[in-house]
Amino acid sequence: MGDQKLSLEQKRELIEKKKQKALLIKLLVGAALSVLIFLGSMNWIPGLDRLPDQIRHIVVFFLTVPVQFWVGSGFYRGLVIVFKYRTADMNTLVSVATLSAFIYSSVAAFFPFLFTNAGIEPHIYFDTAAMIITLILLGRYFEARAKRRASSAIKKLMQLGAKTARVVKDGQEIEVEIESVKVNDIIIVRPGEKIPVDGIIVSGGSAIDESMVTGESIPVEKKEEDQVIGGTINASGSFKFKATKVGTDTLLNQIIQMVEQAQASKAPIQRMADTVASYFVPTVMGIAVITFAAWLIFGPAPSITYALVSFVSVLIIACPCALGLATPTAIMVGTGLGAEKGILIKDAHSLEVAHKLDTVVFDKTGTLTYGQLQVTDIVPADHCVAGDILAIAASSEIFSEHPLGRALVKKAQQKNMELVEPTGFEAVAGKGIRAKVGAYEVLKGSYKFLEENGVDLGLLKGKGEELAYEGKTPVYMAVDGKACAVFAFADTLKEDAVQVIGELADMGINTVMITGDNKKTAEAIGRQLNIGTVLSEVLPQDKAQQVEKLQQGKHTVAMVGDGINDAPALAQADIGIAIGGGTDIAMESASITLIKGRLTGVIKAIRLSQNTIRVIKQNLFWAFFYNSVLIPVAAGALYPLLGILISPIFAAAAMAFSSISVVSNSLRLRRIGLH
Repeated sequence: MGDQKLSLEQKRELIEKKKQKALLIKLLVGAALSVLIFLGSMNWIPGLDRLPDQIRHIVVFFLTVPVQFWVGSGFYRGLVIVFKYRTADMNTLVSVATLSAFIYSSVAAFFPFLFTNAGIEPHIYFDTAAMIITLILLGRYFEARAKRRASSAIKKLMQLGAKTARVVKDGQEIEVEIESVKVNDIIIVRPGEKIPVDGIIVSGGSAIDESMVTGESIPVEKKEEDQVIGGTINASGSFKFKATKVGTDTLLNQIIQMVEQAQASKAPIQRMADTVASYFVPTVMGIAVITFAAWLIFGPAPSITYALVSFVSVLIIACPCALGLATPTAIMVGTGLGAEKGILIKDAHSLEVAHKLDTVVFDKTGTLTYGQLQVTDIVPADHCVAGDILAIAASSEIFSEHPLGRALVKKAQQKNMELVEPTGFEAVAGKGIRAKVGAYEVLKGSYKFLEENGVDLGLLKGKGEELAYEGKTPVYMAVDGKACAVFAFADTLKEDAVQVIGELADMGINTVMITGDNKKTAEAIGRQLNIGTVLSEVLPQDKAQQVEKLQQGKHTVAMVGDGINDAPALAQADIGIAIGGGTDIAMESASITLIKGRLTGVIKAIRLSQNTIRVIKQNLFWAFFYNSVLIPVAAGALYPLLGILISPIFAAAAMAFSSISVVSNSLRLRRIGLH
């Protein structure tokens, strides 16, 4: 990433931040004015209540103007859509309903005689218009915040790369900016340093921590002609390598591009309320226009007043408050409940889609397993007479930086063993170690390493192969030239992993484990879990491709992961679920984060989604049912028979009642819980 790219990202972030700030200012102004407008409309402001009604109504008019035409300016896009594309959405109904209430109230404020001459008391509904705009704008603000947070994953990925590289030029070692590295440059990497770009080792060797890319918890031993990946960490040893991919061609930058593409390719959620609105809005507007025309032509004198009253009553009673609140109130209660249970849900899209999942893809290392190597087996040879083999093995690794060595030391420390510092310690890259512990000559490593040094492993070799079949890493030890033991290392399963896979199967959800680990280890873990499908030796770009392949097969897919290498797949999936305690990048790329790190959170998130969607459907049904019943009444359907004509003030009260019922139903989610 060059400075230009970073600068562009910073500019984009600044623009989004300004947009969000402007939206927040509008929201705060709208909320403050809406309170004053409501109090003024109800004649509850001291001093203002002493003024004549018309003067009070005009004062409230001037308070409403900035809310209607500045705070709510974004909703007028709905009117543009109607004329330009001949379709309608929630914005259309918000703009038409609020404008109708505003215009009606303005006429009542400035020309009250038009109503009094017809025997109708002039009422104002400025508070209805202002509050509709402010409440719906509140939902837009929360949505904007969620979208801006999603981009921070890209910034964190950018920070992973090395900033400089040590390049060999004319026999001299020169430190240069990463942007100056060219293909075929020879670069030196020392222990603990990040590898700056992708390349091939030309001299030396080391163990390299590639967990950010592969998820593999064991550092990979590298020698001449082996490939190295930019952004990974050199654990031990120094080496030189030739740069083969630089700039945007490196694997890290490809991961960044994939996350960007996956996040950008997600279509915005088409909310159920919008689906209903696409049919409901034109229907309501048609009924309102027909109502106005019918009263104007057939109504009693003054027909224009009756026509206007009925027209506004229809629009107010059909106002999208209940429909508009149906989804966000349930989402707010659902996300709040999730947060209390350690399930952080980034956006409404995730909560709405989770109930549709039919496939859950799990990363292995750090997700299904703890991501830390442990000594699982110690198998001594029958003829080994050398003291406590664990103490000897751990003592030989005191100076080692290798994770296998650290696991041995940790195991011995847990048993409160007294360790002896080794002498003559030598690490043989990719093979093992030599050391002297007290009077013992210790040789430890792969079976090839021991056999190359003349050690006959005998039955231990077969035992090691059995351990390898179980997905464990065998390490052999010889003492004074004789085979003494085989140690097995593995990344153990989390305690709730088997339970969660079983529960998902019971729910009819397919499970897949995907990992950069080797096939033998992956299949062994898969057998323990009884998981549906196991995909091994999969690199980050392939993980995202595997998720996309499932999606192309008409599956709704969740990806559960914890590492940087999971970021593209988390972004690609319909829902990305990050395990708390994992990398920040994984959590930023994901749409749901399980703070407590427990896999049971996956089950809880799905059940929370199911319950939330059930409540949303109930809300939409009752909001739609209420409108279906009362809109004809507001239009004057009962007037010819019973002489009943709903005043806009009763329409506003009915609208408020429907909104309260929707909110009350949403609050039931707290009682339903995650069951």
